[in-house]
Amino acid sequence: MRLLLIGSGGREHALALKLSQSVQCNALFIAPGNPGTAQCGTNVALDVSRHDDVIAFCKSEQIDLVIIGPEAPLVAGLVDDLEAAGLKAFGPTKAAAQLEGSKAFTKELCDDAHVPTAAYKRVTDAQAAKDYIRQQGAPIVVKADGLAAGKGVVVAETIEQAEAAVDMMFGGSLGEAGAELVIEECLIGEEASFFALVDGTHALALASAQDHKRVGDGDTGPNTGGMGAYSPAPIVDDAMTARVMREIILPTVEAMKRRGTPFRGVLFAGLMITKDGPKLIEYNTRFGDPECEVLMPRLESDLLDLILATIEGRLDHETPSWSREAALTVVMAAKGYPGTPETGSEIRNVENAASMNHVTVYHAGTARRDDGALVAKGGRVLAVTAQGATIADAQTCAYDAVRSIDWPGGFYRKDIGWRAI
Repeated sequence: MRLLLIGSGGREHALALKLSQSVQCNALFIAPGNPGTAQCGTNVALDVSRHDDVIAFCKSEQIDLVIIGPEAPLVAGLVDDLEAAGLKAFGPTKAAAQLEGSKAFTKELCDDAHVPTAAYKRVTDAQAAKDYIRQQGAPIVVKADGLAAGKGVVVAETIEQAEAAVDMMFGGSLGEAGAELVIEECLIGEEASFFALVDGTHALALASAQDHKRVGDGDTGPNTGGMGAYSPAPIVDDAMTARVMREIILPTVEAMKRRGTPFRGVLFAGLMITKDGPKLIEYNTRFGDPECEVLMPRLESDLLDLILATIEGRLDHETPSWSREAALTVVMAAKGYPGTPETGSEIRNVENAASMNHVTVYHAGTARRDDGALVAKGGRVLAVTAQGATIADAQTCAYDAVRSIDWPGGFYRKDIGWRAI
């Protein structure tokens, strides 16, 4: 098959590497890709927001399947436009992608489907938001309704922090994403990332993972897109997996089907495992990043087989195989992240780290200078992943690789995996 993968981050590098290993993959294009994906296939300088250009490329290159990595093209309806043009695509339609594109939509669906989640209130003006915050007290969570590239959630420890978040979001810094807010109860427990493939009717649980959202050691500082992850998450055992499927995933799949907007693709539930059981924090409608960088190394089945089963509605016949080994990834970010990152700094010795046993270095925000040097291009720049018999073994190996990379312009957390260890 001739494949086109949409995206340019660490998630896409992990997917590209896995797809390139499929016996069914004859050609792999990545748009726009990065220096890491260039080692797995052919990068294409496409503006993926121009759907007509994507369709034209698919037709000229006789693409059999388009796999969409990030959320923005899904919410923008790229799958709808590809299918209307007679092309096969992996990912939810625009209507189904509202599960990620609108926090308010998801909260209403949770109410309808009796999915356990945090108590909340939708607000469209600052005064109503602040009144509710003062009524509820802190800690409390302030969320922008729309997509905000990982910057639309503030876990406020005080009422003052919550009100400042309201002013920031309604002040226009997040654009249309902040036109409506969802103010939520702050759930107490342990977070976990839960992934399932969904074919519209059937859902297939994948391996669990745990992300580290806060920028600093000990889970301190502001939220980020993720500073590291590990898989499996010990808190999500077989009994918890069955409960999450029964109480959260399957009711959502049924509710989406009843609405006439069946979900097909990756359903990623961000969970809080509370004393009362699992509760939904939010849905994403694609693989997580950096969770994808620990899931793909552990997946022993052919990823392309699972994707095709999802598209063709036969997930009930699939049983994916996972490595018994654990995987752990450490994100190396540019100084200044999650604020304004310092880009352009040179990164050395990545090849040496990637050649270490049991290590894969995924490119997330890198570029090549004209002289061939690797430089930082974004906030999260590298995801250094290792496998080991235990999470502790994987952690040791990953940090050995991280320390071998010469990048004064970057930083990383020193405690990824601490909860499990």
